[in-house]
Amino acid sequence: MSPSSTNTPDPVLYSSQPGYGRLVLVEDDIALSQLTQQYLTREGFEVLTVADGLQAPDRIQAWAPDLVILDIMLPGQDGLEVCRQIQRFYQGPILFLTARGESLDEILGLELGADDYLTKPVEPRVLLARIKAHLRRNRRLSTSTEPQPGAALDWLTVDKRNLKVTCQDRDIELTQPEFNLLALLYDQPGVIHSRDDIMQALRGIEYDGVSRTVDILVSGIRQKLGLENAIRTIRGKGYLLVESPF
Repeated sequence: MSPSSTNTPDPVLYSSQPGYGRLVLVEDDIALSQLTQQYLTREGFEVLTVADGLQAPDRIQAWAPDLVILDIMLPGQDGLEVCRQIQRFYQGPILFLTARGESLDEILGLELGADDYLTKPVEPRVLLARIKAHLRRNRRLSTSTEPQPGAALDWLTVDKRNLKVTCQDRDIELTQPEFNLLALLYDQPGVIHSRDDIMQALRGIEYDGVSRTVDILVSGIRQKLGLENAIRTIRGKGYLLVESPF
C-alpha cells in the first residue's frame, strides 16, 4: 500500500481508442496506477482508475467495464471484499494484481469468483497478454450463436447460453471461473482434460507446473454439486467429468 494514498483522489478516466476495451483499475499506489494506466491506454484501452476500495463497487457498477483489475491491499476495504460485492452485478473477468503472494489470498480470490491472480511486480506485456486472453474468452462466450446441445447427462445440465447449472433438479450457484471449467468438462464427459488444456481454455496460458488454480476450482465445483466423485482426478494426467457419479 502506498503511503501517498491517504488522501484518496477521485476516480480518473483515461481513453485512447474507445470500444477496444473498457477496464477498471482499482489500485491505491498512485504512481503504479498511472504507469499501468498509461501503458494500457497506449495499447488502446479505456481505463478508469479508482484508488479506494469503498468507492470501487459503485464505480464498477456505473461504468460496466469489460474487465476489472483489483489490488488486494486497499484503503476503505480490501480487494477481496470488493470482489465479493461486485459479484451481484458484474459478470466479466476479474484479475487480481497484488504485492501479496500468499496462497491463501489466491485461494480466497478464486473462491470469490476471480479469474486470475498476478503478483507484483509483473511484466507489462504479461499483464497485457492476460487481459487480452480473458477478453477474447469472454467475448467468445457472450457472442456465441452455436446451438446448445441437449443434455448429455441425466444427472447434470450445463446451460451455457443462460449460464445455469442444474444437478439432480437442484440449481447450482457457481462463480464464473467455476462455470467455465465445468462447461469445458461437460462438453466431453469421460474425457481427460489436462491442467494445461484447462489453463489454456480459462486463461489462455500454459500450466506452469505450480499454480493450484485448477485444483481450487475443481474442489469448489465438487463441494457445490455435493458429489465428490463427479469430477475424477486422474493422477499425472488431469480431470474428467464422470458420466454417472452414482
